[in-house]
Amino acid sequence: QVQLVESGGDLVQPGGSLRLSCAFSGFSLDYYSISWFRQAPGKQRDGRVGIACLASLDGKTHYIRSVEGRFTMIRDDVKNIVYLQMNSLKPEDTATYFCAAGRLGGGCLIGIGRAILDKYNYWGQGTQVTVSS
Repeated sequence: QVQLVESGGDLVQPGGSLRLSCAFSGFSLDYYSISWFRQAPGKQRDGRVGIACLASLDGKTHYIRSVEGRFTMIRDDVKNIVYLQMNSLKPEDTATYFCAAGRLGGGCLIGIGRAILDKYNYWGQGTQVTVSS
């Protein structure tokens, strides 16, 4: 049975850091790419944005421009956890963060759009991140 469970969301001040965890089971990162999405307040599910991805084919990570250089995906193959280290947080990073897994042909697919969401087979329940002073 596939499961993804996010944790680590919290209230943090602008400029602060936070590390989210995605504990997964029932599949291997050798065959499934895994991504982090976020859904801003007031947005519907179709408004989720894929912000970071770890490709199963080559283990490379990919980020959207607004988080590149601030966010980093880290994998722990012993614990079966993928982390999202978030630094220099901004109020616009406030969102519910989800991890999701999909075959994606071994590659990555991030950004916004229903077509992207539909490529991911498995989703976690989300964890809330609020960036505010």
